[in-house]
Amino acid sequence: MFNINLVNSRRAFIVAALVIPPLVALCAPFAVAQEATKQAAPVYVAMTTTKGTIYLELNAAKAPISVENFTAYAKEGYYNGTIFHRVIKSFMIQGGGFIADLGQKTTKAGIKNEWTNGLSNGLGTISMARQGGRADSATSQFFINTADNKMLDDPRDGAGYAVFGQVIKGMDVVEAIEAVPTGVNKGMLDVPKETIMIESVVIMKAPPAADAPTLRAPPAAVTPAAPATPPAPPASGTTKP
Repeated sequence: MFNINLVNSRRAFIVAALVIPPLVALCAPFAVAQEATKQAAPVYVAMTTTKGTIYLELNAAKAPISVENFTAYAKEGYYNGTIFHRVIKSFMIQGGGFIADLGQKTTKAGIKNEWTNGLSNGLGTISMARQGGRADSATSQFFINTADNKMLDDPRDGAGYAVFGQVIKGMDVVEAIEAVPTGVNKGMLDVPKETIMIESVVIMKAPPAADAPTLRAPPAAVTPAAPATPPAPPASGTTKP
């Protein structure tokens, strides 16, 4: 006579052996995806402006949606010819959505706000700009913090502001942009009185070299040429040879 408990145990083992592998297989893609996200390599960017070049390291591991969004716009050349349209000293510089005449460019749909990714709005970090009261409204615009703005991490209107990278070289350029006088233009506040244009945003294969150029020297002042010395007037009177 068979031991019923032994038979039931064997049956349970066989059932478990049939059921568990598919469950493992089902869960495997999610585990792989999570591991890939954790190990995602940083993305390096050179943002060249009329003041010089800012080099960024984007955190694809902690802010994959924001980084993918930013790099997609960059690869399409979207940022070329846009401006830094809002500058507030000791706070931030904002750009990526307007052109020189303050016309606003068309964007894609807003993205998921990654404000809970553990990154903080510290000095030199880059974050997604968005509409107030609309957490998932960020599109192409971004801002670079020129102070420690950790209060932007808090959900003041239901969500904070998502950090997705940091400046690793070129803070002198950021400071030069921050120093430009601002005013009101076409109903917009804090607009630089000097056009600060983004000439290009390029995805780099590696971090910038130690001697990579940053702050662009201002154009040399042109000294007007001195007027030519007029010929001496002839002597008065006459002389004999």
